[in-house]
Formats: sequence, C-alpha cells, structure tokens
Amino acid sequence: MKWQSIRMAACATAALLTISSGCAWAQEGAEFFNGKTINYIVATGPGGGYDTNGRLVAQFMQKYLPGSTFVVQNMPGAGHLIGANYIYASEPDGLTFGTFNTGLIYGQLGGDPGIKFDLADMSWIGKVASDPRVIVVSKESGIESYEQLKALKEPIRFASAGVGSASTIETTMLVNALDLPIQIVSGYNGSDDQLALRRGEVQGIIASRSSFQQFVDEGNGRFIAQIGGSETDVPQLSSLVDDEEAKKVVALVASQSNISRLTAGPAGIPEDRLKALRDAYKAATSDPEFLAKAQSLSLPVDPKVGEEVATTVKAALDQTPEIVEFLKQTLLSRN
Repeated sequence: MKWQSIRMAACATAALLTISSGCAWAQEGAEFFNGKTINYIVATGPGGGYDTNGRLVAQFMQKYLPGSTFVVQNMPGAGHLIGANYIYASEPDGLTFGTFNTGLIYGQLGGDPGIKFDLADMSWIGKVASDPRVIVVSKESGIESYEQLKALKEPIRFASAGVGSASTIETTMLVNALDLPIQIVSGYNGSDDQLALRRGEVQGIIASRSSFQQFVDEGNGRFIAQIGGSETDVPQLSSLVDDEEAKKVVALVASQSNISRLTAGPAGIPEDRLKALRDAYKAATSDPEFLAKAQSLSLPVDPKVGEEVATTVKAALDQTPEIVEFLKQTLLSRN
C-alpha cells in the first residue's frame, strides 16, 4: 500500500511537471516578442491592396503580441522578388516576416533565376483572403463584354506590375492561351495602375477583384470576366472559353485565388515563436475591429493559419510537366 502511494505521488508530480513545462514553453514563445521590434515587409510600394492588407495585419498582430512594436517596411521591385528574397534571407528569429504576391509560386515553378528562396520551406504564418481575379476595362475603353474584347481588330494596352509578379505572369499566360488582342505594359505598382486607367494610358488590367471593386463601384470601369471565386454577378472566364488547353491555364490561375495576401517568414523560425506568431495572426484576423476595418476598405477576409497555408502552397507548387513548361515559356517571353 505504501509503495502504491509513493508511485501515485510520483506520477502526479511528473504530470504536474509536464503541464508546468508545457505552459512555460508556450509562454516563452509569446514572451520573446515583449519589448522587441518586428519588421513587417510589404514587397510592393505604398498604396494598393498588398500594402493596405499588410498594414492592417501588422496593426492587429501587434495588438495580440503584447509589448511588441511592428514597423511596416515597403520593399518594392522586381514583381515582389526583392521583398520576398529579403524575407527569406533574414535571420530566422521571428522578428522579420511579411507579405508578397502569389506570382512567386509561378516564378518558382518556372525556374526564375532571380528567386533566392524555396516557398515550400518558408515559415508560413497565415493568409488573410481568398480573392478571385477579374478582367477589368476602363469606362473610356467602351468595352462592355469579354466577347467584345476578344473581337477587337487592334490591340489595346493592359497594365501589369513588375516582371515576375502574379499580375504580369497571369496576364501573359491568359493573353497567350486565349489569343487576346492585348499589349502588356508592365511596371505599374501600388495604385499606379488605377491612375493609368483613369488617365487613359492603358485600357485594362487583370487583377484581384478586391483591389478594383471600389474602382468599378465608382464608375471608372467594369468587370467583364472573373477567374475563381463564388460571385455570380460577373461571368466566369472558364464558361467563355472552349479550347481545352486554354481551360487548363484558366484553372491554374483560378487555383491561386484561394491563397491571397500571404504572410510568411524565413525558414527555421523556432517552433515556439512561430506558434506565437500564428496565434497572434489568428486572433488578429478574427478580431471584430479588424473585420470592420477590412469591410470598410473593401478587403476580402477568408483567413487560414499555419500548416493549412503551408499545405496549400505546396499543393500549388505541384504541377504537371506540361504546365511547368508553359510557365517557363511565359517567363521567357517577358524577359
């Protein structure tokens, strides 16, 4: 009886030590950020959807990491490559991470030599949105439908971001696959593309719906086709295309719409700190004030956190040799 009591006491003590150790480990992750400055990198210039989303995420992550100070640093250039390369090369201490566009998935698949990272290895914190792509034309273009665009005898100009960006790669793939009468003009970052549409420098763009919803709502342009998403007010591009190979390209672009506005850090952030960052991200993107601000800014919110995002990114990187070859040819045509 005496030995049984001793064994029971020993087991209880071990259990208490395990619980205590687990709590201390969890506390250590969040506590690390108390008094620290965190650099949140936005791989594009001020203004535009990525910058607005990034600043909102940083603001509310700071709220859920007590004692931390978030500093948002814009790092535009090379279709988000500069910012993404910087994040990946940073010290994996949990103090540097940020956002960049999904076009880098295409770039990695196509073997872009400017890429110095492996998206599969990054420390994925979360993604804030799902955001379908849309074909947008300016009011002054006079175009009212996809069929009218397709039937043009002379090409019109479409804006895109830098070489290597989702904007440029997706526009190039779609123009080539669908044989659209479009001349692509790259180099429009932030909100420059909307200004260019208003000035008449370009007549259209393929972009995320959230970035151009207000532009369209204010009467400056119209959506003539959508890629992905569940909205029914705009025709799905897949329903307007007959060619099977073209449909595969449209499907590839649609697959990217559910991993929009990503946040990630370099590979190797310590487990406890990464968990704290993911917990803060989850709390931030479900905060009622965050949701209200996102709604007021017309920003879509469909957050996912941690390994779920990592799994989605890895799935996007798993493409057939035929698609990979098509991407390579697309990248070559833009260089």
